[in-house]
Amino acid sequence: MVNWRKRAEARNCGGRGGGASSKSTLKNRDEIAVKSGRGNVRRTMERPDIHNQFLVEHVRLLLSSYETHTGRQLVSAAADEACAPELFHAPFFVASHNVADDPVLTYGNETALKLFEMPWGKFIQTPSRFTAETPERAEREHLLTTVARQGYIDDYSGIRISSSGRRFEIRQATVWNLIDELGDKVGQAATFSEWEYL
Repeated sequence: MVNWRKRAEARNCGGRGGGASSKSTLKNRDEIAVKSGRGNVRRTMERPDIHNQFLVEHVRLLLSSYETHTGRQLVSAAADEACAPELFHAPFFVASHNVADDPVLTYGNETALKLFEMPWGKFIQTPSRFTAETPERAEREHLLTTVARQGYIDDYSGIRISSSGRRFEIRQATVWNLIDELGDKVGQAATFSEWEYL
């Protein structure tokens, strides 16, 4: 069994040991540039797959920011062409949103899409506040404000709801700020591997 939190020596997909060894081949007609404060986060209407390199540029952002904040690795793969599909197919949850006034989801791996019962196209057009029921949104907003101030937290638990109304509790979630190459905060992301349907 893979230890998903195990650190490794070097990464090309992001982090201290890696570099940007390859460039995404996404075409402009398939991308939406989402203004996020001083930076941009790209969303593509196409579900991550081999044809768009599993959105490797965004995956680099996710992984490098995660390692910067936590000192840990999210995936075991060493190269760009491997770590992006590994993250998308991972058995744990990973998702991100931008820093718009009403943040919109920008990425969700297969586990995230299954938990929230949404196809990719709907997921990345959904304001992230809708992942929580109305009574839970104040707590969620407090969480995101804390993360924005501290950089990350790694002990969050809370209730979320899928598009069909199915409720589940997430446990021991890590939530972190996404920082681009200019040092600007361009979003936030979350990961967890423990959840229980209610």
